[in-house]
Amino acid sequence: MSHHYEALDRRPVLTPFFLLMVAIAAIGTIFLITRFVAGMGAVANLNGGYPWGVWVIYDIVVGTALACGGYALAVTVYVFNKGRYHPLIRPALLTSLLGYGFAGFGAFVDMGRYWNGYNIFLPWHMNTHAVMLEVGLCVAAYILVLFIEFSPTLLEWLRKQTGWQVRAEAWRKLLDKGLFFFIALGILLPTMHQSSLGSFLIAMGYKVHPLWQTLHLQPLLAVLSAFTMGFAIVIFEGSLVTTGFKRHPETHLFTGLGRIMMGLIAAFLAFRFGYLILMGKVGAMFAFDLGSVMFWIETALFAYPLYVLASPVMRENGKHLLYAAVSMILAGSLYRFDGALITYNPGPGYSYFPALPELIMTVATIATEIALYLFIVKTFPVLPREAHATA
Repeated sequence: MSHHYEALDRRPVLTPFFLLMVAIAAIGTIFLITRFVAGMGAVANLNGGYPWGVWVIYDIVVGTALACGGYALAVTVYVFNKGRYHPLIRPALLTSLLGYGFAGFGAFVDMGRYWNGYNIFLPWHMNTHAVMLEVGLCVAAYILVLFIEFSPTLLEWLRKQTGWQVRAEAWRKLLDKGLFFFIALGILLPTMHQSSLGSFLIAMGYKVHPLWQTLHLQPLLAVLSAFTMGFAIVIFEGSLVTTGFKRHPETHLFTGLGRIMMGLIAAFLAFRFGYLILMGKVGAMFAFDLGSVMFWIETALFAYPLYVLASPVMRENGKHLLYAAVSMILAGSLYRFDGALITYNPGPGYSYFPALPELIMTVATIATEIALYLFIVKTFPVLPREAHATA
């Protein structure tokens, strides 16, 4: 299906917006260099109670879920055989590759002794009792899998370059023979590490607020939220590309994804509320403390897309679909931030608020991803051809 995709190579890369993203990334790079030269304490407010701050929570806990578009679509297209969504695969894989790539890099930046980072891959140094070992190994493996899944795009571009046609075609034929194996891995690995991110909260025990400590359901809720955020980011990215590049809308495809999202959100809320009620945590919902307030903000953000997607009229409206996707992205992100950082309580004597360099580097990470996305879609055949996407 390579002929179904195109590069926006007639559009200029060096636009004012692109240059703005590059400038923000450059500012973040200054603080990144400072971190490696002067140490973590020079740029972060981490301490004994908060060994992980906004970097790890955004890059790994939240960022990997935001990068689950490729995972969600792979399950939809290849497991449930919904081939009509195939035009959305390449943009979703690109978003996933960028998101997971920066998650892996963010984990490296956040290591106190980063020069020992390679030990995670050495069996004799592995802490097999650590939840984050499985997350680290799975994320590293999934980055490689995503690159292989995305490589047909690169080979298609290479095939058009002078002197590379024969070699690129041979590599493409070889890749086609084993791609099914990597697609299967691309479904297995995110399921494993997203569920482990749920177990991460279980391992923190009493330090996690009761409204986010759902124990046995934690892995399930983590996978459900990742799935839903994956579909939401596909709709969000596709809507912005449609508007920004003045392309034909893909609302007919997004509507179908919206129906899937509706079922996932309903399941998430049913499991979460059912467990909290069963475990007698209703009082914590109405305690009027920080935890209860954040809980109801989350719930409202989850409920809004459910309301939109339950209406056939609004579900088929591109604007409402975008609003629902944004609300879902915020809901899933806040759910993970709340449990792992905002309501996290390591005990008396500890407090944490991100230092300015931490926040700037987080924003710079997002800006770098956007800049790379724009460059790649204008260079390589990533986006579906409009005639095929609207068929």
